[in-house]
Amino acid sequence: MTLFVAICDDDTQIIAQLETTLASILEQLNIKYEIDTYLTGEDLCHKMGNGAFYNLIFLDIELKNDINGVKAGHIIREVHGNEMVSIVYISWEKKYAMELFANRPFNFITKPLDHAKIQTVMEKYVDINNLWVKDFTYKIGHDTYKVQLKSIVYLRSAKDKIVMHLADGKQETFYGTLKNIYQDQLQGHDFLFIHAAYVVNYDHIKVAKYSQVVLAKDGIVLPISQPRRKDIRDEYLTITERRRG
Repeated sequence: MTLFVAICDDDTQIIAQLETTLASILEQLNIKYEIDTYLTGEDLCHKMGNGAFYNLIFLDIELKNDINGVKAGHIIREVHGNEMVSIVYISWEKKYAMELFANRPFNFITKPLDHAKIQTVMEKYVDINNLWVKDFTYKIGHDTYKVQLKSIVYLRSAKDKIVMHLADGKQETFYGTLKNIYQDQLQGHDFLFIHAAYVVNYDHIKVAKYSQVVLAKDGIVLPISQPRRKDIRDEYLTITERRRG
């Protein structure tokens, strides 16, 4: 997964500092990232209104021109209807709490910025959104292999074997039971046990319906078994809310 980050501040030195610090932290955490920078709230809102996607925005409150950080947050949430992006406000002042409440920010950092403040916010974000790089291990014959959890799209039970479908289109087949694999390695890492024959990675679900999920890859449709439908719906909503911060 690539983390898409935007920085919006009218101070080029703040942008440069924040961009350098974020790059250092994310590389240390082994997380792929892309960072875009904006000098005005107008530019940020315009780009997002035209489809630019971000997981996380660092947004200066005291932006000049007509759209300051508070107004930009309002546009993102209420006009664009974007509840998924996490907003971290940055400011020289601490007085904006009530104004920011309606924009549902993820966090707030006061200037001057330093590495420790940014690191704390990023570690919290990574932890809440389960972005730590983790490995899944499996055996074929006497050999043990591992892949990153985030690269698994879904696992399918085929009699006494498991077929693992990966994001790069490859498949791996090995012996095991889906129940044991889920309990031992996948539970708690945003995988949904939707059916006795299927475990799916939340990150690869495009649409979650009551009786089935549609995967982003090739539009694959997998069923949710009748007894699990309510629990899966609740789990899916819980993960979604947690990731919103």
